[in-house]
Amino acid sequence: MNDSLDTVPFVDLSRQCIEIRDEINSAIQRTLDRGTFASNQAVASFEDDFARYCGTRHCVAMNSGTSALHLAIIASGVRAGDEVITTPFTFIATSWAITYVGARPVFVDVDPRTANIDVEQIACAIGPNTRAILPVHLYGQMAELEPIRELCHKHGLALIEDAAQAHGAEYHGHHAGSYGDLGCFSFYPTKNLGAFGEAGAITTNDEKLAARLRHLRDHAQIEKYRHEEIGFNYRMDELQGAILAIKLRYLDGWNMTRSALVKAYLSKLAKTAVGLPFESPGRKHVWHLFVVLSPQRDKLRDALSQAGISTGLHYPLPLHLQPAYKFLGYKPGDFPVAEKLANECLSLPLFPELKQTELDRVCDAIASATLKS
Repeated sequence: MNDSLDTVPFVDLSRQCIEIRDEINSAIQRTLDRGTFASNQAVASFEDDFARYCGTRHCVAMNSGTSALHLAIIASGVRAGDEVITTPFTFIATSWAITYVGARPVFVDVDPRTANIDVEQIACAIGPNTRAILPVHLYGQMAELEPIRELCHKHGLALIEDAAQAHGAEYHGHHAGSYGDLGCFSFYPTKNLGAFGEAGAITTNDEKLAARLRHLRDHAQIEKYRHEEIGFNYRMDELQGAILAIKLRYLDGWNMTRSALVKAYLSKLAKTAVGLPFESPGRKHVWHLFVVLSPQRDKLRDALSQAGISTGLHYPLPLHLQPAYKFLGYKPGDFPVAEKLANECLSLPLFPELKQTELDRVCDAIASATLKS
């Protein structure tokens, strides 16, 4: 590595914090002054704001995106022995939620252009035990939801959006989290809308589902110390609600900056040997991640590291090949597109505060590395 150059970070959260430090500090101080730290005023206010932003009637705040997925599965009526169709190319929390209730993830391969679930293959995976379809809006681009929703209506299935990477994304004018029965979000710090720790939410237009979710997240209490079913402690804390309410005001601007950076990436990398991401028609991609493809991925990653450039891998081992899911009986070759993407994917630095000079360094290093390969 060239020690004379600063490292280009994969993501640098401190830069964003500096820009909005005064507002964040004021929000934290207001919370401290009120002295309420479990779900209360700040969380309720954020729920209203985020529901309005997503175009839904309800938002139910959670303590993580994983918790949001778990309760969405429960609220959708999925039980032990049921099946939920989803993608093998995502973070494992998507399938954890299915497994938590004793149901079985049924994987379907992905579209080689978008890495989102391949709609053409879903119908063949629907069986008598299928209860829901759980598409993931990977990297910030929404899946092909209309034909999925049609399948759900035809077979009486729940449609749960995993929108953990898609804050502000749109599908033919519909915001992520507003198209299915339930939309699940993560506010992990590196997300487009990130908390100062763990946090999540579920959006829905169904009043009964929203009420059940609020019930389940708070120990399933019908009144204090009276519990009518098994519940969970999945509440968002007040500090996260206060911080997220501030950051939500900046989300669209940050997403626009991400898009501008991606446009520069696409232009500068057009003549290199790496495969570039595809944006489907009718979408508003919010570019949570900028992922390129290379058959020489590991060599390219090493070359970038030597040039002082940090990268990420999303995701190097598909879910059907994870040791934890060996019991499902899948084997290498079952989902060839997902497996190919896993072997070739490389996530480049992308965050709203990324400097143009840093982006240029990344592109120059890729051009140099691919010319030598």
